[in-house]
Order: sequence, then C-alpha cells, then structure tokens
Amino acid sequence: MDVGLHIADYAWPDYPESIPGNLVDAGHAAEEAGFRWLSVMDHFFQMDRYADVMDPMLEAYTTLGFLAAATSRIRLQVLVTGVTYRHPGILAKTVTTLDVLSGGRAGLGIGAAWYEREHRGLGVPFPPVPERMERLEETLKICLEMFCGQGGPYRGRHYQLAEPINSPLPLSRPRPPIMIGGSGERQTLRLVAKYADACNLYASGPEVVEHKLEVLRDHCGAAGRDYRDIEKTVIYSGDPLADAAAFLHKMQRYAELGITGVFVMPGKHAPGAFAEEFGRQVMPELAEF
Repeated sequence: MDVGLHIADYAWPDYPESIPGNLVDAGHAAEEAGFRWLSVMDHFFQMDRYADVMDPMLEAYTTLGFLAAATSRIRLQVLVTGVTYRHPGILAKTVTTLDVLSGGRAGLGIGAAWYEREHRGLGVPFPPVPERMERLEETLKICLEMFCGQGGPYRGRHYQLAEPINSPLPLSRPRPPIMIGGSGERQTLRLVAKYADACNLYASGPEVVEHKLEVLRDHCGAAGRDYRDIEKTVIYSGDPLADAAAFLHKMQRYAELGITGVFVMPGKHAPGAFAEEFGRQVMPELAEF
C-alpha cells in the first residue's frame, strides 16, 4: 500500500517563522521514508469543525511550489482543490506550472468544495450543491483538454473559454493524474468513473468503503470504464503512531477491499519527525499490503 503525507495543520510552535523549516523537513523526511505523495489542503481558513478558525492556513498551490523546490521525487498535489476557488482555465495553468517546475510530479486532486464559512468570509460565491457538481464536471473536461493541448474554444453552462491555450504542456505523461475526493454516490463517484485516474474516500470503516467501491464499480459499468483502471485511496484522520498495530490492522482490511493508497496526517506532531517515525514503525509492513 502506498502512502501520502497530508499536511492539514500549520499551527506548529513558533509559527509563522517555523512554517518554512517544518515544510522542508516534511518533504525531506517523506522522500527518505518512501512516501509516494505529499499533499496539502485547499483551504484559506482552518476548518472550524476540527480546530480554531484563527489557526494558520496557507494557500495550497503556493505551498506546493515551495515544496517542489525542497523535494525531488515525491508527487505533489492538493487534497483536494475546491472547484469554486479557481476558474478552471487558471487551475489547469496552475497545475501545469507546478508540474513543469517540479519535473513532472504534479497531480490534480479536486472536489466540489464544502466550507461555506471561508467562501462567505472571503467573498467567494458558494453555489448550491447541484451547481457545484456541474462546475466540477465542466472543470474536469476543461483541465483534461488543456493538459493535452487541445486549444479549441470551450462553451459550457458555467464556463466559456475562447482560447484555452496551455503552453508549455505538462511534463507528466500522458498528463498529470486526476484524483477526485469525496464519496457522493450519485454524482461524485460517477465523475470518478468518467474522468478520474484515482478516487479518495474517507477511511470511515471497511463496510462503508466497501459499499462506496461497489457504487463506483456500478458507475464504471455504466460509463464503459474498467473499474481496475481507477486507483482507490483513503484518507485516515487519526494518529497512526498512537497505536501502529491497530492502524496496520485497519489498513490490511482496506487493502483486502482493493484500497492501494492511504493519506496520513501528522496532526500536532512535527511533520518531519512524524514522517521519519512512520517510516520506521509502519512503512515496511504497510508496503507489503
């Protein structure tokens, strides 16, 4: 099973001065330990359902650009980009820029967005769910076309692009991989089946994940897509180092369902130290799943 280091909390001692050094340490340690992905959240406020809204939060793609210069092998992505925050033409250009400057290591993680408070707080329109899903599908279409250098006009319900030029093209071949985050059964998993290379689900229990994967399998059948072509990943919200044996037991059960990747979070641990310890305690056995 592959592992991603997901940074969701920047409230390290002595922030903001300590943030750059902690990020560099995280990137170096993650590469040394064998993590496949290094990801950050796409939020502008800390999530008030988990922590103090006034806790520090960095803009995602600027952060990944910084991490691109501090790393050389690990794949970089947002987990996941909120579709409402960036016009799709600009998003495609942003991910392409990250891919070129990182030597072909960028991925596009994307979802429908949900955090209304930061939308209202920063003046970003927050349409209802059906419209956000429509915008997500149009964004996926536009990014796929721009990643491949298809420069014809795009005219959708929500977006119109007269000249979707994207030069230079990404270095990733055939393009940066697309991961859709979320587990909505009618729309999100349908979009995974139709457009994505990977999905990311909450590790909310093997029974729940098994059901979501069955729904995805059905959507793949309807779309004429080979279910096996989609990489299945989960994000784990607990502290895997608190009880490494219990964490490994859970991951073994997910692996039996076909999950091949898990994203873990340092929480309040220093991220570099967390990645080093995870590499020693957990990674060798997890890699066998």
